[in-house]
Amino acid sequence: MDYISPEESVLKVKRWPKDTIAAGRRHTVGLKSDGTVTAVGDNKYGQCDVSGWRDIVAVAAGNVHMATNTGNAHIIGLKSDSTVAAVGWNKHDQCDVNDWRDIVAVAAGWRRTIGFKSDGTVVAVGRNNEGECNVSSWHDIVAVAAGDWHTIGLKLDGTVTAVGNNRYRQCNVSGWCDIVAVAAGYLHTIGLKSDGTVTAVGLNKHDQCDVSGWRGIVAIAVGSNHTIGLKSDGTVVAVGWNEYGQCNVSDWRDIVAIAAGCAHTVGLKSDGTVVAVGDNEYGQCDVSGWRGMQLPGN
Repeated sequence: MDYISPEESVLKVKRWPKDTIAAGRRHTVGLKSDGTVTAVGDNKYGQCDVSGWRDIVAVAAGNVHMATNTGNAHIIGLKSDSTVAAVGWNKHDQCDVNDWRDIVAVAAGWRRTIGFKSDGTVVAVGRNNEGECNVSSWHDIVAVAAGDWHTIGLKLDGTVTAVGNNRYRQCNVSGWCDIVAVAAGYLHTIGLKSDGTVTAVGLNKHDQCDVSGWRGIVAIAVGSNHTIGLKSDGTVVAVGWNEYGQCNVSDWRDIVAIAAGCAHTVGLKSDGTVVAVGDNEYGQCDVSGWRGMQLPGN
């Protein structure tokens, strides 16, 4: 029998997180318990055309900051056989994942897709103008996150690595340790520590990095300029830009998973239903009819 160190046994529980809900700039996607996928919101590039998907175990949505000339997006689905499906905007080949194999988790940023393999290595396709896809040398990775122009990798030992745009020091994560989850937004990066506290670097114009007082956090999600934390009691906390009410989550209860789009926030409840607040210009918050969603860890 292979020896597993205490460090590895702790991380094995956290390993290969599979997101069952995801949110982008103008759309929201959810994984149902039967392995099918549903999506609402802007479908200009067919990014919500997921009705034919089967045997999906995780989803990711391409996100981008709010600007008049942006918003095009894609959706990624991780299949039970460790291959990957993609629909939507493909101008930068961000949907060219048909040949990917042995993938255990996926992340989607603006114009790019990140996948990591069971051997701890990472693959990426899409826009690489700022080195955000330069992940081929990464190893011992257990989770990945994609911001607008930067990519974050969580390593097996609880440290973090980053590539891409660092204009606001959003990639200054080399000193982080004891991290169990990572999330990336437009220009900031969040890390969840093993003790339930949260750390942050990057642009803090909207106080989206003011998480030092958070306690008892079990999951994190990041929008363009807001940060969401799921607490162990099923309640949710939020900081940052709130122009669209995307941080109005204080009355949420029985939440088991969270996702954040550019300016909206989505919560999966323990009964398999979904709640959403924030920007709904494209119907991306119209999730009240969703039922039977896949709960995380099931």
